[in-house]
Amino acid sequence: MAIKSEVGWTRKTEEGVKIEVSARHFGGEWLFFHQQRRGEDWLPVKNPPLEDWLELLDSVRRRINRRLLQPDEEVRVKKMIYDRFPGTKLD
Repeated sequence: MAIKSEVGWTRKTEEGVKIEVSARHFGGEWLFFHQQRRGEDWLPVKNPPLEDWLELLDSVRRRINRRLLQPDEEVRVKKMIYDRFPGTKLD
């Protein structure tokens, strides 16, 4: 099953600036982008923070419940989180 997926949310940076974050599934990987204001270009994020990965995991779980994604996608996202942030505890 091909996964065509894009997930988005807003968060505040460490400086308190509100940004829009988008995670897009492409080629078996999740790519992250952000922008500060609507209409601006989406900028790629090379090393997204753990906070963004956890938001993605939450979104993937909700999409699995609605049968929009296969259950094994949660396993893949968790592995990506463990690889990037060793010692992270996920439920």
